[in-house]
Amino acid sequence: MSGDIYQLIAIVLYMALMVFIGYYAYKKTSNLTDYMLGGRSLGPAVTALSAGAADMSGWLLMGLPGAIYLNGLVEAWIAIGLTAGAYLNYVLVAPRLRAYTQVSGDSITIPSFLESRLKDSSRILRIVSSIIILIFFTFYVSSGMVAGGKFFNSSFGLDYHVGLLIVAAVVVFYTLFGGFLAVSYTDVVQGVTMFLALILVPFFGLFLTGGFSETAVSIREVNPQLLNFVSGASFLGILSAVAWGLGYFGQPHIIVRFMAISSVKEIKSARRIGIGWMFLSLFGAVGTALVGIAYFHQTGGVLDDSETVFIVLGQIIFHPMIAGIMLAAILAAVMSTISSQLIVTSSALIEDLYKAVIKTDGTDKQYVFLGRMAVLIVSIVAIFLAWPNSETILSIVAFSWAGFGAAFGPIILLSLYWRKITAQGALWGMITGAVIVLIWGNVEFLKKGLYEIIPGFIVSWLVVYFVSLATYKPNAEIDKEFDAAKDMLKEEK
Repeated sequence: MSGDIYQLIAIVLYMALMVFIGYYAYKKTSNLTDYMLGGRSLGPAVTALSAGAADMSGWLLMGLPGAIYLNGLVEAWIAIGLTAGAYLNYVLVAPRLRAYTQVSGDSITIPSFLESRLKDSSRILRIVSSIIILIFFTFYVSSGMVAGGKFFNSSFGLDYHVGLLIVAAVVVFYTLFGGFLAVSYTDVVQGVTMFLALILVPFFGLFLTGGFSETAVSIREVNPQLLNFVSGASFLGILSAVAWGLGYFGQPHIIVRFMAISSVKEIKSARRIGIGWMFLSLFGAVGTALVGIAYFHQTGGVLDDSETVFIVLGQIIFHPMIAGIMLAAILAAVMSTISSQLIVTSSALIEDLYKAVIKTDGTDKQYVFLGRMAVLIVSIVAIFLAWPNSETILSIVAFSWAGFGAAFGPIILLSLYWRKITAQGALWGMITGAVIVLIWGNVEFLKKGLYEIIPGFIVSWLVVYFVSLATYKPNAEIDKEFDAAKDMLKEEK
């Protein structure tokens, strides 16, 4: 049996497992809260692995190793910034958001929470935040589709577009039918698969390159500066990389996991699991790139696409069946993020636009059906955007990450910690952050100088703060909920 057949069997078995989990979750989904938030029933391990898998995407196994393979450890500042940002997200956002979303209208989406928290009767805040989610998530989902197409092309020589459609078909199937539970359960399998793959590839790769010292020697022979964290980087370049961590506070597909955990008490356990998983996975991604540099230098091989270094090393190191499981890790990374983003986008369309604004008296059955249709429609648009395969995975992810971080990050933090934030402040801050990212991220000399999340986040924060001060009026209901959320935190700690 040829190696490709073994690998294909592993991929097919993996995809079949994802479909089965989708069917299992479908049987447990009976209403819109189940479909969009899993009935607030997630345990700490599921929360942590689901958040991690949803966060990292194909960027972890393809984008980051590819960037380090080309430019060296200077690209690792992104990983450092992300680890710090994720930790602060668990500490600053997770407990308060879990408590506050329950106290304030039992909110199941970020737009519905902001509307309830700020008592915005106009519905404008909810509509605008939903539109921002739709715009940036459609781009984000398309980055996953690009990764899926590249995966099948480099692994099996399959046409990029055929691979894109295969990944889209499977992930849309289990997300469309199983909803949030399917996304979360599959994320656990995917998170474990990604973790093991990222540890095993560089570990066994070191045996091929002669161990740590020989690997380091080979890397220095290629370019001594590849092992330097600051070589060739400006202060603004390092600041831009570390600033990726700011994005965590505003990522709807990640912070929605905090809303779904069963209780505030479980968040500490989730944080330990999540940050441990993240640190080791990022360490493995960096190690994969460095081993790849040494291996291809020693063998005289040529890597056509740096973003496929993990794929190629896995195929070289392991038996085809094991390599197939390694390849499944990439699909896991890609599919976990796509599915998480699709479910949040679906909730924005149905819970925050259709149900809240257009038809408020529908049945749960109708809303769940429309949620599934929304998953399908957004997927089709994302496939269309991914079809040309004209940008790197990292560039698409960077733009979308910045959009959410700047638009929602300051508002989420201020809404949880400052009782005087107003709906007008949140609205104008959100619009300002999104617009700055949209403009800055599309002007070449601006985005080359400074990552767009920095100006977007700072200016958005200032707009929220000053507009809120100018429009603040005491509100007894807001004060009561603010205090109730603080009391819940004290009780459950």
